[in-house]
Amino acid sequence: MPNLRVAEDIVPLSDFKARASELLKRLAETGAPIVITQNGRAAGVLLSPAEFDALTERIRFVNAVAKGLEDAESGKVVTHESMVAEVQTRYGDQE
Repeated sequence: MPNLRVAEDIVPLSDFKARASELLKRLAETGAPIVITQNGRAAGVLLSPAEFDALTERIRFVNAVAKGLEDAESGKVVTHESMVAEVQTRYGDQE
């Protein structure tokens, strides 16, 4: 994700309303998020669809790794040999 440029990528809600088409075009071109403020405070962050997808994919990956580590720490693991045996039992020799 491109870096946030404070001078360009933080806009008040009123500016966003007035320049929505322009800002959405810039978002698509640069991929940089746009922070929308209301009453001087951050009220929302606008991301491109590609950046949103990448972010949610990273979150799912990190959560899956954390779950795997949790399973390993609690002993919920199987040996390589038992997994190979299970796969062979289920799917046989498919060569």
